[in-house]
Amino acid sequence: MPSSSASSTDAARSATGAGGVQSLERAFDLLERMADAGGEVGLSELSTASGLPLPTIHRLMRTLVACGYVRQQANRRYALGPRLIRLGESASRLLGTWARPYLAQLVEETGETANMALLDGDEVVYVAQVPSKHSMRMFTEVGRRVLPHSTGVGKALLAHIPPAEVRALLARTGMPAATEKTITTPDGFLAALETVRRTGYAIDDNEQEIGVRCLAVPVPDSPTAAAISISGPAGRVTEEATERIVPVLMEVARDLSTALANTSAGQQG
Repeated sequence: MPSSSASSTDAARSATGAGGVQSLERAFDLLERMADAGGEVGLSELSTASGLPLPTIHRLMRTLVACGYVRQQANRRYALGPRLIRLGESASRLLGTWARPYLAQLVEETGETANMALLDGDEVVYVAQVPSKHSMRMFTEVGRRVLPHSTGVGKALLAHIPPAEVRALLARTGMPAATEKTITTPDGFLAALETVRRTGYAIDDNEQEIGVRCLAVPVPDSPTAAAISISGPAGRVTEEATERIVPVLMEVARDLSTALANTSAGQQG
C-alpha cells in the first residue's frame, strides 16, 4: 500500500511537471506572437493565431502581466512589458560576446573591421565589433542604432522580409539621406534587396558615410535576425576585394550559425 501511494504521488508530480512545461511553452509562444504582431494584440487575435482557447490565453496573460513581461493597455489590448527590455539587452550582449571570436577571424582574414548587428524593432543595433589592425580603420560604437535603409547590415537583415512589411517599416522610419548615395525611395530599396537575395550579400557603397564601403551577410538560422559585416575605406574594399571577402563572410556566418545552434542545444540539454 505505501508503495502504491508513493507511485500515485510520483505520477501527480510528473503530470504537474508536464503541465508546467506546456504552460511555459505556450507562454513563450504567445510572447513571440505578440512580437511578430508589432508588440500589441488582443486576446481574440492571439486565440486565432495560436489555436488556444480564450480561457487558457487569459490565464497565461494574467501570469505574464503579474510578472511584468506583458502589460494591459487602457483599451484592454495587451502589449509587451518593460521587463523584457532587460532580458533582451542582456541577451544581445551575450550574443555579441559569442560572436567576437568569429569577428576576430573575419578581421584576421580580411584585414577590415568586423561587426555584428541585430534588427531591433525598426532599427539596426550593433552588438559587437572587432576593429581592423590598419591605422586607417572604421569604428562603429557597440550599441549604436541606425536606420536600416542606409546600411549593408540593414539590407542583409531585411532581404528576406516580405516587401509589404519592408514598405511599412520604411514608412514609419522615413528614408533620410545620410549621404548623396543613400537610397531614399522604397522602390529603390526593394530593388537593392532583390540584389541581396540574388547574390547572397549586401553592400553599403558610401551610403552611410562617404569614403566607406561595407559588405554584409545574414547569419542563417540565427535565433534572432542577425547579420555580420566588414567595413573599411572604399580604397581598400574595392570590387576586386569584394570577390575575395564575400566568401569569407559567408563561411564565418555559417560557422557562427552552427555555434549558436549548438549553444542553444546545450542549454536545452
